[in-house]
Formats: sequence, C-alpha cells, structure tokens
Amino acid sequence: MPQDPIFDQKPGIERLLAIMRRLRDPETGCPWDIEQDFDSIAPYTIEEAYEVADAIERRDWPDLEGELGDLLLQTVYHTAMGEERNLFSFQSVAEAISDKMIARHPHVFGDESRDKSAEQQTRDWEAIKAAERADKAQGGTLDGVAVGLPALLRAYKLQKRAARVGFDWPATDHVIDKIAEEAAELVEARDSLSHAEVEEEFGDLLFVMANLGRHLGVEPEAALRRANAKFTRRFEGVEARLARLSKTPQDSTLEEMDALWDAEKAAERG
Repeated sequence: MPQDPIFDQKPGIERLLAIMRRLRDPETGCPWDIEQDFDSIAPYTIEEAYEVADAIERRDWPDLEGELGDLLLQTVYHTAMGEERNLFSFQSVAEAISDKMIARHPHVFGDESRDKSAEQQTRDWEAIKAAERADKAQGGTLDGVAVGLPALLRAYKLQKRAARVGFDWPATDHVIDKIAEEAAELVEARDSLSHAEVEEEFGDLLFVMANLGRHLGVEPEAALRRANAKFTRRFEGVEARLARLSKTPQDSTLEEMDALWDAEKAAERG
C-alpha cells in the first residue's frame, strides 16, 4: 500500500491545512469531520480556548503547547469550511489579522511616537477600534460586544463600554450600595415572587457584581475561575483527609467536613 503523501510534507501550518482538507474531503475524508459546520464546531472552539487558559493558570507549559495546537486546529477547521463556501481562507484570515495589528499599532509600524503610557496606548487602541466599528456601521456604544461570550465576561465588557461614555457610578461605594439593594430585592423575590422573577433578580445581582469587579480592577471571569480552582483544591483536600479516616463525604457530617475545610485552609496558609 503506497504511503500517503501527507506523511512526506514538512511539519508546519501547510501540513495541518492539508490534513484538514483531507479530513473534510467528501469522497475520502472522515464521516464525522465531513458532517461538521460552523455551528457544531463553535462549542469546541470555546472549550479549547478555556483549556488554553487552564493550562496557563496551572503553569503546565508542556500541556499548554498541546492545548495551543488544539486551539489552532479550531482556526484551521473554521477556515477550511470558509474556503469550501468561498467565504474566506486561512491565508485571508491571516492577512486580515496582520493588517489589523499593523493598523492598531501606529506607534510601532507607523510614524507615531512610542513614548506613551500604557493608559494612553489603551485609549488609542479603543479609539482605533471605535473607528473600525463605525466603518462597519456599528455606531451604538455596545455594538461589537460579542453575544457568544460567557455571560459574566460579557457583562463586564458591556459595563466597561458604557463607562466610556459616562454611564457609570462615580465611586466603588455606590456599586456596593447597589449590591446591597439587589441582594435585598433577591431575598424579597425568593419569599414572594415566581421562579422567573427570582432568576431575574439573581441576574441583576450578578450583573452588579461584575461591575464591582471592574471598579476594583478585577476581571470577574478570571476571578471566578480562580475561586473554582481554589474550591476544587480544598474540597479534594477534605476528601483526602476523610480517606485517611477510612471515610467518604457521604459518611461524614457537615460539621466534620467544615472542620476539615478549615484545617485545609490553615494548611494552605502555612
């Protein structure tokens, strides 16, 4: 049986593009890959981006290499489907992002001075992005904030965008007062309103919490990821302590697990 010529190609992006074209080939490709479209692949793209972030947070650099490859595959997948429909290609996508990065860095690729603070560079970046949105007829303040973002991250970005035009509380204390107000409304809803109304009030509270993060300079999605990791680490520590007692959480009481949780926290703090 002759060897597939793909094995003779040099490693690199061209080989990966050729592999994807083969996988999507209607005659000789993989049935699963052939069936996929933009909508079915999009959830995998989001998942792979989070796995990249997870590897970074764990400082697992070998794993990060693999996860970056998985994320690159998502771009290759989408561009292959775009090419099949004559919408765009990998090369056109690469060219578009190259042009965008050059346009957004006139202090590097143009005549503007590099002698700027990070704050000034951020303002310039946002001004350039605003001009790009205007060219796309996206004139609204909130236009261009992707609907598909995780809800907490989108709340943060929506509020950040609104703050640029002055729609913002002037101080953190005002946000904290609003949190207390929303929490009270949630308690009232829990006691007397429908489930849909409770959900609405809970959403309002989460929305204001995201705003508090912005005022504190804390990105809420990242903060919650770290809180999730901390909870996982500590609960696994509780399970390990119970295992040394030949017990499981199901065999334990809340009081015992609380005590072990406190012991785990104390051990972390050293």
